[in-house]
Amino acid sequence: MIQQTIRPGTIEEVVALSQQIPEFDNPYGKDEYQSRLRDTVHLIQIAEVEGEAAGFKVGYQLESGVFYSWMGGIHPDFRALGLASQMLKAQEQWASEQGYHSLKVKSRNRYATMVAMLLRHGYQIEHFEPKGDTVADHRIHLHKDLKK
Repeated sequence: MIQQTIRPGTIEEVVALSQQIPEFDNPYGKDEYQSRLRDTVHLIQIAEVEGEAAGFKVGYQLESGVFYSWMGGIHPDFRALGLASQMLKAQEQWASEQGYHSLKVKSRNRYATMVAMLLRHGYQIEHFEPKGDTVADHRIHLHKDLKK
């Protein structure tokens, strides 16, 4: 059996992993993560497979009672192992334990696998935001009530 672990992580680990995600054309650097996470409650998760960093998920408090699942990705070598779902569930549990009543996330229209996973986990589309040059770049805003 393959050993999989979800553990707390650092900005440096997230930046290194994000540079290995082919879908991220221009991944955020350390400064953007520090700026977004400074002075706010946040959670950085690292997924490991057999002790090797395989993916990440980063979120922070958006407003009182609302946690925003901001960035995440799985290295191509470790996809289809359920890591994204495991991190999502762990993030939801953590946010609920911290007293958050809802979770919000955005995805681009081009990431159908991500959107499908969110829908399977009970997220609902609340807004569609035209953005970028193509329909694939448009943003889908999703929401999940954690108090159900």
